[in-house]
Amino acid sequence: MKHTSTLLLVLTSLASFSQEFNKEIKMENGQTFMVGKINVHGLSTTPYSQWYQKGIQDYVVDQTLVDLFKKDLKTYHIQLFLGTWCGDSRRETPRIIKILEAADFPMEQLEIVALDKRKEQYKKSPTGEEKGLNIIKVPTLIFLKDGKEVNRIVESPLESLEEDMAQIILNKPYTPHYAY
Repeated sequence: MKHTSTLLLVLTSLASFSQEFNKEIKMENGQTFMVGKINVHGLSTTPYSQWYQKGIQDYVVDQTLVDLFKKDLKTYHIQLFLGTWCGDSRRETPRIIKILEAADFPMEQLEIVALDKRKEQYKKSPTGEEKGLNIIKVPTLIFLKDGKEVNRIVESPLESLEEDMAQIILNKPYTPHYAY
């Protein structure tokens, strides 16, 4: 009986600390979007798969550039803040994922957070992952090393995603479109 109570307590604690992935919000007009932590599986489901899969199929990765930073990229943790409702996020997110896959990036080191579009919650997540990070535009791709932000790509790349990532990972001067 004692072990059953302990097991129940542990399971309850784990459930309360775990966060639901790929949570959807449905608007009165029927439009849906995701909020909070999401993953590639969520992007591969309807209705997101329409733009996500097309973006994956249509984008050609510059493997020569990826090979320049591939090894060092694995030492980073990456946060991607996006809006599944946002045109820029819909364009860049599949490209980012395809580049990370081409670089053999450990996807468990990628945290994807979908932000809200509703007026009262605009560009916020249900559990506040964006707090203190000055997320102004989406998508925002943040590169962290040893828990500290190194740099970010905001909304769209200056040159190309591969070129901008190479600049950041290889420690070259890089200033994103929007100051943070």
